[in-house]
Amino acid sequence: MFKRIIQDFQKFDWLLCLGVLLLFCLGLAAIYSVSLSQEQADFNDFNKQIVFGVIGFLLLFIISLINYSSWWVHSRLIFVAILSMLTLVLFIGTTVRGTRGWFSIGGLGLQPVELAKVALIILLAKFFSNRFQRFNSSKHVIVSLGIFLAMAIPVMFQPDLGSTLILAGCWFILLVLTGVDKKYIVVLLIIAVVFSMLSWVLFLEDYQKERIMVFINPQLDPLGGGYNVSQSIIGIGSGRLWGRGLGFGSQSQLRFIPEAQTDFIFAVIAEELGLFGVSLVLGLCGLIFYRLIKIAKQARNDFGLFIVLGVMVIFFLHIMVNVGMNMGIMPVMGISLPFLSYGGSFLIACLIMVGLAESVAVHR
Repeated sequence: MFKRIIQDFQKFDWLLCLGVLLLFCLGLAAIYSVSLSQEQADFNDFNKQIVFGVIGFLLLFIISLINYSSWWVHSRLIFVAILSMLTLVLFIGTTVRGTRGWFSIGGLGLQPVELAKVALIILLAKFFSNRFQRFNSSKHVIVSLGIFLAMAIPVMFQPDLGSTLILAGCWFILLVLTGVDKKYIVVLLIIAVVFSMLSWVLFLEDYQKERIMVFINPQLDPLGGGYNVSQSIIGIGSGRLWGRGLGFGSQSQLRFIPEAQTDFIFAVIAEELGLFGVSLVLGLCGLIFYRLIKIAKQARNDFGLFIVLGVMVIFFLHIMVNVGMNMGIMPVMGISLPFLSYGGSFLIACLIMVGLAESVAVHR
């Protein structure tokens, strides 16, 4: 048994794990810096993030040793379990910032939607890989849409618009990567536009509409809805080349940037570590994507290929939206930055995704 584990770890992509670990450590440094901004330094978030990280990395290594093909066998059980959690949280979940999306367990919050992202990757990977060579009928598109909607509809009712869009983006991009006929893509885009227009009238809350309007013109409400974006942009611009130094950022330390340890941690890094810190973050993200692409190319079957592609898509969407909203080129949607932002459920889910990709590498 131990000999087999040693053999498996010889195939383990240590560069991918190193990139993830360095991003996590950089995130810890930023969270520590934000903790100093309190009147009395409070390192509770910092300490909890370390615990979340230890749990997440343990799960990463354990999952990497499990043959990823086993997730194919248990995909229905995964679907039922996650769907049950997403439904149950609507009735007994804890409401945080207007979203009923957390289970409160011993003072800690579990956010099922983060696990739903992992589940969606596995479910779509199974469905798409099973029909990869003949995926060109409306029936297949509709069934894949049904898998996505089963996850997305409960999330919409929380309501969590940002996570819903991440799930939608994951489904749509993976669908495109199957090589589906372009006519289906055009039809889906038309439906998306119509649905977006109807959502403005029927589904979007006032604060969500405000975020979109402020995104179009932040000066509409610079001290209200546009405040966080304006302060984030100021922080990013003031970092210059080398930054003000950890713990010395005016915007972050004087608490001008709201949600500095979660949604706007990129602005904290940009202000305190400057262009150097931003380049380091993006460079490590580039290393992670490079290693994931290499693993995808070496996957032994389409199921493994689509698992890695799904992981890449989720990471890409989170990075694009988070960095974009920090820079004021995307609306604020409460989307965290992988491995950097504070949050146990999201961090552990991201590390589980890396574990799935590592499993594809180990069992290629």
